[in-house]
Amino acid sequence: MDSESRAAAGLLAAMSRAAAMFDELRHPFVRREQLTYFQPAGWTTGVLFTLPDGRTVRFSVSFAHSETFFHVSGEALVEERALVELPTKSTGSIHEALALLEGHVGEVVSPARRLLDQLLEEITEI
Repeated sequence: MDSESRAAAGLLAAMSRAAAMFDELRHPFVRREQLTYFQPAGWTTGVLFTLPDGRTVRFSVSFAHSETFFHVSGEALVEERALVELPTKSTGSIHEALALLEGHVGEVVSPARRLLDQLLEEITEI
């Protein structure tokens, strides 16, 4: 297997792990739906929660490729307000990009339960 094939296999494995981590992200009192879509030279995965007051909360990461760089970003948004916003990081190395992707997934997923609890508390205080 040549280096490009190994890189492609590594990307598929990283995408699968990221989607699985978001799939495991649940909250007992909030409706959720898995979010994964592909665009030319890119991909986004995550989860979309709908709060009881109708607002949506999106936890996601994105991976894209331009001519010479790989770009990785992550975010948690309630409507348009950022709860977690990771700046887009770019690298020319697929291996560095995959490491960035894994890190971004962890940074987006780890505070999700706490953030959802805080948003639910805001609703009950109104």
